[in-house]
Amino acid sequence: MSTHLVTGGSGFIGSEIVKELINQNENIKILDLIEPDEKILKSPNVEFFKGSILDDELLKNIFKDVNYVHHTAALVPLKKAGKDFWNVNVLGTEKLIKKSIENNVSHFSHISSSAVFGNVEKRDCPISKDPENLKPIEIYGRSKMEAENRIKLMIKNEKNSTTFSILRPRTVIGTERLGIFEVLYEWINDNKNIFIIGNGDNIFQFVHVKDIVNVSILSCYKKKNNIYNVGTDKYGTLKECLNNLIKYANSQSKVKPLPIKTSIFLLKILDILQLSPLGPWHYLTYHKDFFYDLDHTKKELDWKPIFSNDQMLKESYNWYLTNKNELSNTKSSHKSKIKQGILKVIKLFA
Repeated sequence: MSTHLVTGGSGFIGSEIVKELINQNENIKILDLIEPDEKILKSPNVEFFKGSILDDELLKNIFKDVNYVHHTAALVPLKKAGKDFWNVNVLGTEKLIKKSIENNVSHFSHISSSAVFGNVEKRDCPISKDPENLKPIEIYGRSKMEAENRIKLMIKNEKNSTTFSILRPRTVIGTERLGIFEVLYEWINDNKNIFIIGNGDNIFQFVHVKDIVNVSILSCYKKKNNIYNVGTDKYGTLKECLNNLIKYANSQSKVKPLPIKTSIFLLKILDILQLSPLGPWHYLTYHKDFFYDLDHTKKELDWKPIFSNDQMLKESYNWYLTNKNELSNTKSSHKSKIKQGILKVIKLFA
């Protein structure tokens, strides 16, 4: 039986890693500022540490007997955290790297982001694990890229007994996924039109949270020193995904295209004025083609994605319908309700 440290273990991805490790009868240490769900806390294999990845004293204690680290803790675009993106996403990751090496951790799996690729163009797709001419376009993406750079130095250093993997998930969906998706599901359930930037003919790839979980655990057990792009291999255009979900929901909603340049300009202003939950990562990229080449991940880890775009959206929407009257804003960003801001006003006329 091995011991896994899951940073951000109460978050959307982290909690799913914890659940799978409980199923595998592994020992788990959770580090998070938010307490896990009660069912997880009651598991005899789980030990919870409440605190920050920036807390040196806490890290000294928590790393004892740890075999594997799944590093999911991060500030995400919805937080609009400014300088704190660097403190948590970069400096926090660096502290964990050092502690892992000092304590002879077997493997460190780092959950990065597709935001490191920035403003992707059609010619860039499918995106390989080492693309050229792509770079982050906003502060969140830059912080995740710099965290990657510090891990890449470890990957290149063959003297380390600790191995490192970098996982770059596409937009993640699954049960309990809220955040921006709560807005989508609420509007579809209320028969409101769904506005998108552009005509929606861009190819858009999602990933199911369980696929991220499987890749993280596989990379640990196989001790793979490498980079992995993770997404579904069954996807289509953004408009197709939304129309399929609307049809499945038996909703009267319609997908309404908006002019690209005007929409981006207005959303940028609303973002600056803090009137919209959407950040640069959302309004600068969601009208673009964005999908991965998965061959490397499939071959090296002997892995295959489980869910299609449509399957994961339907599953997530069903979970929302079942739980919509009990949603809270006290959990992690991707598991909480968000303040819709100006979107709430727009919904009145949608």
